[in-house]
Amino acid sequence: MKELHSPKTEAKGPEAGEHTRQAPAHIAFHLKKKSRRGEAAIQGFLFFCGAISIITTIGIVYELGKEALLFFQSPGVNLLDFLTGSKWQPHIQEFGILPLVNATFMTTFFAMLIAIPLGLFVALYLSEYASQKARNLLKPILEVLAGIPTVVYGYFALTFMTPLLRLIFGNDVVSIYNTASAGLVMGILILPLISSMSEDALSAVPRSLREAAYGLGATRLEVAVKIVLPAALSGIAAAIIVGISRAIGETMIVAIASGAGPNFTFNPFQSAETMTGHIVRISGGDLSYASIDYNSIFAIGLLLFIMTMLLNIISQRIVRRFREVYE
Repeated sequence: MKELHSPKTEAKGPEAGEHTRQAPAHIAFHLKKKSRRGEAAIQGFLFFCGAISIITTIGIVYELGKEALLFFQSPGVNLLDFLTGSKWQPHIQEFGILPLVNATFMTTFFAMLIAIPLGLFVALYLSEYASQKARNLLKPILEVLAGIPTVVYGYFALTFMTPLLRLIFGNDVVSIYNTASAGLVMGILILPLISSMSEDALSAVPRSLREAAYGLGATRLEVAVKIVLPAALSGIAAAIIVGISRAIGETMIVAIASGAGPNFTFNPFQSAETMTGHIVRISGGDLSYASIDYNSIFAIGLLLFIMTMLLNIISQRIVRRFREVYE
């Protein structure tokens, strides 16, 4: 028997896909995006906000670079001595930045000594252990710590932490102004930042990983330490680096509690001036415009800007490199 074929043959191959993909003209007309004045205005406003932030950053870099260049063009000043010198005495043309950098790193070290372990413990507790009632109690306390003005922290370091250290180690060991007290109180300031960012990273770990570990007989501590913590490592590392950047740029605590002399010392119980503390002290005095002391402030500020920018870049690279992607 002969097979009967319909006069209309089905299109095969690319032509068939073309016919199925093409929509009728009246449907395509209705699917076209319609311009809306309100949406265009919102997009324009958001673009304006982004442009303002970029222009502001460019302006800051330009001013810092311009004034810092004038400083390095001054007689008796060169970049190598600035970066490697161990004396900062402008009145005798000594512009070694190491004493200020060393004090900055010392206060940052003591701040991280407090902020990292306490911040991780708080984040783990809030993410894995705390009940809703406990979270409602602890969250406002952390927000209050984050909202206290830094000048209050500075006087707290001077009037409470320093007497406490002198009581423990002795008045002849601990100076009234010292980097240890400033750094320890700075750690309390940074604690809410690290704990909040770390908690967000821990909470982003899928619930299925926890349930799988519980199904295999793991305890809550094992799940928190061996499953959740490694999975959120990239976010925690980024939180720590952001905290370090925050500590390096802190001003009022170190200006009040750490001292006003650019001493190159590794003793945390002695006074030493940080980069931000020196900027505050010098800029508050009687400086003539375009003098070498005035321009040195911008050189220090430029170095501080570069340090914090590098830390932020490292933080972003760590997040991209070690971020876990779950399906």
